[in-house]
Amino acid sequence: MNRFVKFAVVLFLIIPPSIVYSATKTFIKEYTYQASEDDSRNSCRAISLREVKRLLLEELGTYLESVTEVQNFQLTKDQITALTAGIVQTEILEEKWDGKAYWLKSKIHADSNEVIKSIDNLRRDRQKMKELEEVRQQTEELLRENERLRKELSESKDKDRKEKVAVYNQQIKELSAAEWWEKGYTSARSGKWLDAIDSYSKAIELNPQSVRGYCYRGSAYFGLGNYNQAMKDYDKAIELDPKYTMTYIFRGLTYGQLGNYSQAIEDHNKAILLDPKFANAYSGRGLVYVYLGDYDQAIRDYDKAIELNPKDAASYSGRGFVYFKIKNFSQALRDYDKAIELNPKAADAYLHRGTGYHGIGNYTQAIKDYNKAIDLDPKSGIAYFNRALSYARLMNESQLLQDMKVAARLDYKKAQDFLKESSISW
Repeated sequence: MNRFVKFAVVLFLIIPPSIVYSATKTFIKEYTYQASEDDSRNSCRAISLREVKRLLLEELGTYLESVTEVQNFQLTKDQITALTAGIVQTEILEEKWDGKAYWLKSKIHADSNEVIKSIDNLRRDRQKMKELEEVRQQTEELLRENERLRKELSESKDKDRKEKVAVYNQQIKELSAAEWWEKGYTSARSGKWLDAIDSYSKAIELNPQSVRGYCYRGSAYFGLGNYNQAMKDYDKAIELDPKYTMTYIFRGLTYGQLGNYSQAIEDHNKAILLDPKFANAYSGRGLVYVYLGDYDQAIRDYDKAIELNPKDAASYSGRGFVYFKIKNFSQALRDYDKAIELNPKAADAYLHRGTGYHGIGNYTQAIKDYNKAIDLDPKSGIAYFNRALSYARLMNESQLLQDMKVAARLDYKKAQDFLKESSISW
């Protein structure tokens, strides 16, 4: 994996949470929907799914509000509900339909620590938080509008009744599409790219005008390494809505992965033009400038990203890498320290700080950071590989060989790529 992919993934994904304490919670709710004359089984199911999910998320939100960590986040209950919708999956336990009423029994089963850490990461990303809040607001509006239309239809005998039924059915499709989009989002957060693509595809099938569906399905194809299909989805999203900022960020990162840096910068410029306060647009463009060797501009972009979002650990880590490239190891270490302060469970931050300590010859501290990176991500072949190189400097041959074997078993190619792209001599 090259360095561009490594930081692009940081921008695409929420850094995986890790465990502080074990607290698994299960919430179960039932919901019964009484069908109207104009409802079908599908419309009843769509509304029931959304309503039972709302009840479950509200109960989870009430619990989370009582947790000190969440209280410190200073989020409203609506914000907590919106964020958890993109984190946890709703599981259907039972469902019944008798032609008159639809009954659902569903549950949410979640490790509250995992959920809290995910909320913490999401709230630090203004754009992702805005995205989830908008989806929640849209679905709430759809539910209210559907309720209004049902009342009108129950009393309506006029000639435009057929048109109202058509609008009602279309809104049901959009409601279902939103549900599939959220499923795709939660799957993508876990790196389940095929599941995410399947869910996003269902959202698009139900709502062919779903800009979010195409945009985020493109990001899932990116996760699979299918960059050509990703580009097709981004292009379609832009065709549907040329002012949807997130698409330009995702497409810009994909252009960067394909080595088309000029187009990558152009897309990030477009995102900045549309939303001058979008921190990820600056950090993403900063990454492109790193690959163009324009480190001064890269630092300026990371500076701006940090100014806009001083709680974004990834921007500090990215800027630290730039300082690392120009051999300003002291500043690189300060940025990595800040990244770790903001997100002490980010394995990458320890990995990168370890390279900084190795760069200044502090191999013992480098090994400590690699140890922490491995604790947080036991499958990081790069961490084992780098730790082996530090052990080599300390003449610890037995540990060197042991780590090299583990790195080779996990992903030696990634470790080799990481070494080749380093700006220091190991």
